[in-house]
Amino acid sequence: MRSALILAALAAVLSSSPVMSQSVPNAAPWDQPFLPPAPPWDGASMALLRGASDPWVTAFEADAAHDFSPNYVDTRAWFDRLDAASDLIRIEQFGTSPEGRPIYAVIASKDGATFDPSKPVLLAQAGIHPGEIDGKDAGMMLLRDIAFYGKDALLDRVNLILIPILSVDGHERASAYSRPNQRGPRIQGWRNTATNQNLNRDYLKLDQPEMRAVRGLILKYRPDLYIDIHVTDGMDYQYDVTYGFNGENGAFSRSPAASAWLDSVLKPAMNAALEGQGHIPGELVFGQDDENPRAGLNDGGLGERFSNGWGAAAHVPTILIENHSLKPHEQRVLGTYVFLEESLRLLAEKGADLRAATASDSALRPAEILANFAQDPEPSSTREFKGIRYETYDSPASGRREIRWSGEADPELWRLPFYGSHSTLTLKRPEAYWVPSYRTDIIERLRAHGVAMQTLAEPRVVNVEMLKLDDPKLATRANEGHVQISVTQVTPETRDWTFPAGSVRVPTDQPLGDIVVLLLEPQSSESFFAWGLFPEVLSRVEYIEGYAIAPLAERMLAADPALKAEFEAKLAAEPEFAASGDARLQWFYERTPFYDDRYRLYPIGREG
Repeated sequence: MRSALILAALAAVLSSSPVMSQSVPNAAPWDQPFLPPAPPWDGASMALLRGASDPWVTAFEADAAHDFSPNYVDTRAWFDRLDAASDLIRIEQFGTSPEGRPIYAVIASKDGATFDPSKPVLLAQAGIHPGEIDGKDAGMMLLRDIAFYGKDALLDRVNLILIPILSVDGHERASAYSRPNQRGPRIQGWRNTATNQNLNRDYLKLDQPEMRAVRGLILKYRPDLYIDIHVTDGMDYQYDVTYGFNGENGAFSRSPAASAWLDSVLKPAMNAALEGQGHIPGELVFGQDDENPRAGLNDGGLGERFSNGWGAAAHVPTILIENHSLKPHEQRVLGTYVFLEESLRLLAEKGADLRAATASDSALRPAEILANFAQDPEPSSTREFKGIRYETYDSPASGRREIRWSGEADPELWRLPFYGSHSTLTLKRPEAYWVPSYRTDIIERLRAHGVAMQTLAEPRVVNVEMLKLDDPKLATRANEGHVQISVTQVTPETRDWTFPAGSVRVPTDQPLGDIVVLLLEPQSSESFFAWGLFPEVLSRVEYIEGYAIAPLAERMLAADPALKAEFEAKLAAEPEFAASGDARLQWFYERTPFYDDRYRLYPIGREG
């Protein structure tokens, strides 16, 4: 009943909304009445749209409002028709979703079934978050124009792979009520998958079949540039296409040469192309305070669980596009088209330089790996920012002051503090790691990444460094289907350890060596351990009663003066310990041969 009343109220607001009556210059026929108005826009890229009578019009273009995106079945049917009609287009299934839908890529090439290895490859990915589907509609238009409307020369020196929908199950959980902060399309898919997972948190742990599939596609085709297309949440501003990459503006990157190319070559050319078509490109930044737009900006973090962080660590040049959610779907789609077309042109002209930069980055073997990035406590610089005028008002709903965006561009540039990121952990790079055979799940994930390893044909005793986890802490809530575990202190122990047949040695002297370290060091916030994949090491299975350990402890004190001195010093230094009989007896138990020496022992060995 309550839901019905809310929907009825919403319908009433829709019918009386000034947006619905078109009093706002750029309002769509269907719009969220509670969203801020969008600034008027009539960019040159609107000439890319084809009329409804065109035999190859897309569903997005055929819609009078350009505010519609087709469902999975209709999208695939349109691509099948394109494939049948053009020798330049082919479709390749590269995975299957949890609900059984094929996950496919649309490939545009003049090379046939086998790519010319000298040509750069552009991989454009849409629909990792299916509500944010601009890349699918833009890709359909661009591929159509390559096939039939004179843009086939784009493929003379480059090959294009488009993933129109990565999260195909989420794409089909569609409704008008998926993304309330986003202006169109009027029917949107759901952010998470059928298993309620956010795929843009899965680049490193590789839980989900969708992400293992896309990793396999990347390993097969080795793209020179990977573009992951999203739509923002958050504050209002003038920019319609924002994008970023790790290492922008000289910030830290695990692929510094490729980041420098993106900064010095791609960014100026891309901004010029977008501006030339009437768009307003901007750097990918996030508001520091939702309640105070002028509080500053931040980089959103550099974690490898995201596409841009993973790309830098894997040495796959990766750009994260975040089109602005409050701009109309039409404007965002056309901006994405311009971005993809210019990327093809740049790769054709200067892709060899990017490929050389990637080769240079792939040869890096840093002795220390920076990890666990956190936002700087103080701003590192200031940034010019094209803001939108706003005011605040007293909301009877929230009982506080809320922001009301006007939709009007502020003619004065804002200058805002910018907060960067810094590493809070430095990890040493060992020569190799040893993973026991019974952890087939860990071995399979490493293989899915493309990590090189050697598999033991028979048991082997190896002298390795094992880690005792001193202070592991379980998270208080689940995240992405896991209960995460953090550990800040570890104690290394050298042991002769027997690894059974099927165990693997994972060397770090390989292009993916940084990823190996980040995945297998338990202190890394991106590690398998941190995602809760080794909970068994936190379990104790043997104990000792007080009536047994107390007399044993008394004998230990009498027999070992050094132990007695250590115990008395701890009593003096730690009153809580001194007052706890259980803690005192536990201290002695841990120093007996009865104590489980594998309790909190991380089962991955370090070599060298």
